[in-house]
Amino acid sequence: MPADKLGDLLDVLREADSVELKLTVPEADQRPTIAALGIDPIEAQIRQVYFFDTPELALSEAGLVVRARRVQAKGEDTVVKLRPVLPSELPKRLRRSPAFGTEVDAMPGGFVCSASMKAALPAGRVHEALAAGEPLRKLFTKEQRAFFADHAPEGLTLDELATLGPIFVLKARFRPTELGRKVVAEVWLYPDETRILELSTKCTPAEAFEVAAEMRAYLHDRGVDVTGEQATKTRRALEFFADRRR
Repeated sequence: MPADKLGDLLDVLREADSVELKLTVPEADQRPTIAALGIDPIEAQIRQVYFFDTPELALSEAGLVVRARRVQAKGEDTVVKLRPVLPSELPKRLRRSPAFGTEVDAMPGGFVCSASMKAALPAGRVHEALAAGEPLRKLFTKEQRAFFADHAPEGLTLDELATLGPIFVLKARFRPTELGRKVVAEVWLYPDETRILELSTKCTPAEAFEVAAEMRAYLHDRGVDVTGEQATKTRRALEFFADRRR
């Protein structure tokens, strides 16, 4: 983390609810990394992720991400996410909601804090709604719709958004004894046959620096490069599907 960003990071950490430390691995290094970390792909959970935006990505430009997710053998969920945010500037009524949370995503070279309004859905609900052409607003709660309306470009409604995706994701969890904490490996499979492999772990804001140092040492010991250029899963997915939509 560049020294000139550390002060801002500390300010955000004091107010955020959680931290997720992330690292994306270049495609050429993905297979060796999976082998070095002892990840068994057959144990990965299948996920299907849909994004909703305009073909011109008006929401993304405004800092909003609207998403629905299906999870193998589990329920489904939706989220309306805003980033970047300063937690201290968010209304207290939002922060009191059980469905609302703030999280710092930290990766080599930078960080961003986001605010999310989430909702759980029963299995099959997302597929059912999209297949039937139901209005998108029916997938989101009253709180989510209000959060969207507060931050979306003026005049743009949930029902006007295009469906971008889905994209398939493989998610594997493992717990290295050296770390004593859960690590997640996600592979995002894009239709053009490119992939993003992301390694991540979550922690409290108070332990972020200690966990980051432990993670860095763990990955370094296994030959995983933590200095490569970082990719953004969501942005790449949005750009890919929006381009096809246009």
